[in-house]
Amino acid sequence: MLQLRDGFPGERMHVLPRPLVAAARGQPLTERLLVTDAGYFPRAAHHARIRPTGADELIVILVATGSGWFRAGEVDLTLEPGNVLVLPARTAHSYGADAADPWSIWWFHAVGSDVPALLDSLQERLGHSHVLATDSTALEPLFDAVVSALDRDETRASLIAACGAAWHVLSALNVVAAPSRSRGTHDAITAVREHLRTHIDQPTDVSELARRAQLSVSHFSAAFRRDTGVGVVEYVKRLRMARARFLLSATDQPVAEIATAVGYGDPFYFSRQFKKVVGQSPAQFRQAARSTEAGGKPNQ
Repeated sequence: MLQLRDGFPGERMHVLPRPLVAAARGQPLTERLLVTDAGYFPRAAHHARIRPTGADELIVILVATGSGWFRAGEVDLTLEPGNVLVLPARTAHSYGADAADPWSIWWFHAVGSDVPALLDSLQERLGHSHVLATDSTALEPLFDAVVSALDRDETRASLIAACGAAWHVLSALNVVAAPSRSRGTHDAITAVREHLRTHIDQPTDVSELARRAQLSVSHFSAAFRRDTGVGVVEYVKRLRMARARFLLSATDQPVAEIATAVGYGDPFYFSRQFKKVVGQSPAQFRQAARSTEAGGKPNQ
């Protein structure tokens, strides 16, 4: 198979000198996440990589247009627009552009102490395929920001900008990535989440939410947890406490009224739950927030 490492018309590619990588990995911020290589390959005919022992870095690739193929162990997939390939370091793999309809791809390599945790947050969605289905139009500007940061130069400021952009990509994958199940289920869970946000003061009935999503209770509960990382009750509690923190900081509403506004009929129960989550009573939180606004120190 013909393999081209570069030379695609209109390509953008940056590979940091390895002494610079070594130095940056010992400095604050870039030791946590550092983009070592990044680029954009348009209509990358004959592009392919075969790495029997993987790469030394995390590799993230977004297919923008066209198609390609990917193999790793027993996984053998066709990659289409919107697919994101996420390959941890030292993962044996091979991939390449389709011969008839070669892909255009955005890509970067990254290292750092935060990479394992960022990958853990995606692992349930990735499974063993290493591939996420996404909306490429939402992600392309984020990948472009990674490459553009290195377009400028190789100063520390540019490396930090690329780091921030790469972090944005990896965190955004948790939001825009559709789990491996059907898109219809994903959309149904998204609609339920929006319903919960706009009806935060209403009781939570999992059976009713499952009916709204047109799923069985067990299927709905499992799908909801896959999408959000938590169960329905915990998700609603977090929504309510976030809204309560805002109301305590931004308004003079009594605590009892805020409790009702976020779905708690008993203000004493609300206060106990608030303290468990936030570590302060509602009154203490409000006082600390007002102190901060006035120029004091939080929790003073």
